[in-house]
Amino acid sequence: MLARVKAEARDLPGVYEMRSADGEIIYVGKSKKLRTRLLSYFRAQYPADKGARILREAAEIQWEYVPSEFASLLEELTRIKRYRPRHNVAGKRDARHFAFIRVARGAAESFRVVRGAGQDEGGVFFGPFRGAIQLTEALRELNDALGLRDCALDMPMHFADQPELFHAPRTPGCIRHEIGKCLGPCVAAVRRDEYAERFALARRFLEGASDAPLEGLRAAMEEASEQLAYERAASLRDKITRLESLRAQFARLRFAVESLSFVYTPAAAHGDAVSYVIRRGRVRARLALPSTTAARRALDGAVAAVAQVPERLDGTVPSHEIDELLLVTSWFTRFPKEFERTAPLPHAGLPSEA
Repeated sequence: MLARVKAEARDLPGVYEMRSADGEIIYVGKSKKLRTRLLSYFRAQYPADKGARILREAAEIQWEYVPSEFASLLEELTRIKRYRPRHNVAGKRDARHFAFIRVARGAAESFRVVRGAGQDEGGVFFGPFRGAIQLTEALRELNDALGLRDCALDMPMHFADQPELFHAPRTPGCIRHEIGKCLGPCVAAVRRDEYAERFALARRFLEGASDAPLEGLRAAMEEASEQLAYERAASLRDKITRLESLRAQFARLRFAVESLSFVYTPAAAHGDAVSYVIRRGRVRARLALPSTTAARRALDGAVAAVAQVPERLDGTVPSHEIDELLLVTSWFTRFPKEFERTAPLPHAGLPSEA
């Protein structure tokens, strides 16, 4: 393998596969300088190094050149998702600077801060946001304001309208419920529909319909005032104040995904250049750069067709698109000058209903 790499590999952008003796793809990698990267495996200093461990199991190295480093990143991600090599970890996503809010499903839904989709196939995510720590603090405030649980996902739920076959003793309520910051779905302090309604308000807040939870709380505050329940009205007023502050905080945290919609043509280091139609941080089409007027018209038509497809603008991201979204956002964050190689999308499609 070393002799073949020295004789044939070139320092161009590309992807490579390490294969075992029985043909299993055990690792997929990429590099903008493929030859240099492959040779580094043979220089591992310690047997426990990851490169040395992969090489011990490999019987063959295959590689393929691509036009650019950006193309190598996309191709690597595609192959990792397709083959799921056992030496590739978590899709090799670059999530150091971004985080998501995941809808944790169950009897009483809740929100969790995560770095990526993980194993939640078909899940609902909001983001990406900058800074997991700041996002966690903001989400805690939202949970407190609307009384949503943030306890362990395996905590048993006992709703007020839930019939019980066995009257087993329950654990004491959590401190958040006791101080009025959680509706208490684990101690039968709230009906199932009441909790679901409050969770729906929080979700609409994250989707950008930020007036929904605020209007609901304002209506409740007015009702409490009319009933002379001044302490409850004051508590609701404080929650409204915190939510209004939180709305501005989320606006600062959220990465401007909407701005990542354009045609991007990275410089080609090998072969023909490729244009990528990117909408809201996801690659929707790959098109060869045209060399004739007729080909240019065909390209413009293809780009316009992609741009006219309606997309949801509610802030949610399907789990299967998270890795690609992280790849694109990380790429333009690391290389902001690459924006100079982009062109606006023509005739962007109308958003679909959220």
